Amino acid sequence: MTAVLLENVSRAFGATLAVDRVNLKVEAGEFLTLLGPSGCGKTTTLRMIAGLEQNTTGRITIGNTVVSDADRSIFVAAERRRLGMVFQSYAIWPHMTVFDNVAYPLRIRRRPADEIKQRVMRTLDLVEMQKYAERPAPALSGGQQQRVAIARALVFEPEVLLLDEPLSNLDARLRTQTGDEFRKLQKRLGITSLYVTHDQEEAMALSDRVVVMEGGKILQVGSPEEIYQRPGSRSVAAFFGSPNLLDAEVTASQPADAGYFRLDVAGRNWRGHCQAASRISPGTRVGVLVRPECIALTARDATADADSIRWDGRVKEMIFRGSRRSIAVETAAQVLRVEAPSQQPVAVGDSVTLTTSARTAWAIES
Repeated sequence: MTAVLLENVSRAFGATLAVDRVNLKVEAGEFLTLLGPSGCGKTTTLRMIAGLEQNTTGRITIGNTVVSDADRSIFVAAERRRLGMVFQSYAIWPHMTVFDNVAYPLRIRRRPADEIKQRVMRTLDLVEMQKYAERPAPALSGGQQQRVAIARALVFEPEVLLLDEPLSNLDARLRTQTGDEFRKLQKRLGITSLYVTHDQEEAMALSDRVVVMEGGKILQVGSPEEIYQRPGSRSVAAFFGSPNLLDAEVTASQPADAGYFRLDVAGRNWRGHCQAASRISPGTRVGVLVRPECIALTARDATADADSIRWDGRVKEMIFRGSRRSIAVETAAQVLRVEAPSQQPVAVGDSVTLTTSARTAWAIES
């Protein structure tokens, strides 16, 4: 069942097109993340779904109800869309207790007092905040305030939950912990959730599917693993981490497992095999994506598997990051980035051999 449907949706601010003909289907119970840099249109898209912005073109449907249709002049107000929303700032009222903050959406809907008490306490229990019901909101930590904001969004049982960078004000450790807790809660409740973030790791960890946006357009939609390992363009590939993109020419192409194609490719002073989403004609120039963590680093002239791509080089730079080292290796092809265990016995200036499997090298035509 489709929970949210966007059809050819755009939003213009004067001559600026913030969102450009977006088509998107969100399934019931799905956790879908809109991901992209600042100004890519992700928050504007969320605000149009919420009814806080009106789309210039296209149609938005929530459940079986058309809530906005530019051609037919239909626009359902935000308070009538049965959506819960959690903002970056949490918007917790400091003069209210935790209970009163969560009860507010029910009170403005004029629900009976007994029902309000029952639903508020049940919802606080979901986010493990029941014992803080009478605590003043300013006495809460950042993570606790975020839980209260989620409880307030859930208490009136919305059809869809919208979250606009709700973890960005937390420190790194708490952001990871709170994100994991929310994902468990979302899966347990089965509530459809649309999440906006610019944090790639957050999107990977939380989402069923990720929508990568740039310049108001959708670049790619897919599972976190698909988006990360098999990007459809150089722009999507470059958005995640510090990928190695090597220029190469296709010399042969044939079908492989799982509907992919296996390519023979040749670059500057290297050749090998990689995978691609479709058949690519010999002679075509491609970019071969190799993630830094998919490269093995060994002593120079170590034996490599016949199916591996191999480069020889010299360690140019190394940064200790606790559990791993970020290493830059200068090869005849280009400088390659490698993520290696922190105990890797290597030093700047060492001669090394780099290898990666054909299954972890991905060809991008565009």
